[in-house]
Amino acid sequence: MQRILFDPRSRQVFMGAMEASWWLNEHLQAWLGETNAADTLTQSVPNNVTSEMGLALLDVADAIRPHPEVVAFLHGVEENDEGFLDVLPNLEGGQEARDAIGGYLDKYGMRCVGEIDITRPRWSERPATLLPVILGNIKNFEPGTGERRFEQGRQEAWTKEQEVLERLQALPDGERKAEESKRMIHRARTFIGYREYPKYFMVGRYFVYKQALLDEAGRLVQARVLRETDDIYYLTFQELHDVVRANEVDDRLIDQRKDAFRSYQALTPPRVLTSDGEAVAGSYRRDDLPTGALVGLPVSAGTIEGRARVILDIAEADLEAGDILVTAYTDPGWSPLFVAITGLVTEVGGLMTHGAVIAREYGLPAVVGVEHATQLIPDGQRIRVNGTHGYVEILPATREVHARGCGQADRSQTSATRE
Repeated sequence: MQRILFDPRSRQVFMGAMEASWWLNEHLQAWLGETNAADTLTQSVPNNVTSEMGLALLDVADAIRPHPEVVAFLHGVEENDEGFLDVLPNLEGGQEARDAIGGYLDKYGMRCVGEIDITRPRWSERPATLLPVILGNIKNFEPGTGERRFEQGRQEAWTKEQEVLERLQALPDGERKAEESKRMIHRARTFIGYREYPKYFMVGRYFVYKQALLDEAGRLVQARVLRETDDIYYLTFQELHDVVRANEVDDRLIDQRKDAFRSYQALTPPRVLTSDGEAVAGSYRRDDLPTGALVGLPVSAGTIEGRARVILDIAEADLEAGDILVTAYTDPGWSPLFVAITGLVTEVGGLMTHGAVIAREYGLPAVVGVEHATQLIPDGQRIRVNGTHGYVEILPATREVHARGCGQADRSQTSATRE
């Protein structure tokens, strides 16, 4: 995994795309006054495995939607019900539904929220985790939305490219500026999707390692060395090595580490942490914000108003078309929700974190690094997200929506309200 994941050529590919995006933002701002132009120019790029993962779940919804008996059954499945897939073939249309979900899990089942933590249950281990998202897609979208969404984003990017190049050509030395910009757009669109592949490869390998470790844990439980399979997670690799060979374990050590882990879970992580472990305190230096606005980092341009949904667990997602996702952080495991939302606010993140990359590809205004967002923004509150300048406004409850959306009815307004 290290040999492939840290191949210098791999880094060159996605860093070349990121640098091209930065070049476009800098030069198009200077030449045309365009703010964050690369956000639109990199919508619906090819070969982005994370955005494809979100769109593929729309296809799963398409396969299930025509079968009302299956839909009704899935509404009654509990999160920890690991056997519901085996029941599906007994229902009318159930085999088609099982095949669709199984095909999705074959490609993406090693993923989950918080997937860099090997102890987290993978989707293939707990497939019911995906059901709220699938059922939400069935309710909120029409058949074929996945393909239409990708094509519409691609068309918006192409239209933006033609507009930018035409305006550049009208400038002094315009031919050179247009040619350089076209080359950078091509570089960014060709390679930026690869930004998501190393993590996909890594978690695929992690799942192989996890299955091997759990096989060993099962043997140790059967031999009455471990009390439960999850105890293996509280041992270092060297300690596990010793336990396997000695066939004995210090239960007190495991209990101490479980207690410590519970205490760690109660901590709030700092927004900035250095490689030396120093938590850096500070505040944004911004004096150009509306009164009462919550400040953050702008990572995907545009402005959107809608209902905030504060969600900390993807398994509890209950989204309506037009909702804005507010959460602590996102990683690739959150991307299936992105097809149903119109904006994103997170407490943690940066310009090139996964949530920001996918928000730009889907054309979602996004602000990250908003401290205590999940506490300061009530669930159900109407908010305005300004992804161009990096702030969130809490709106009066009576204010009407002006959605620049990714829902089936609102998507057509995207270009008009991008700034």
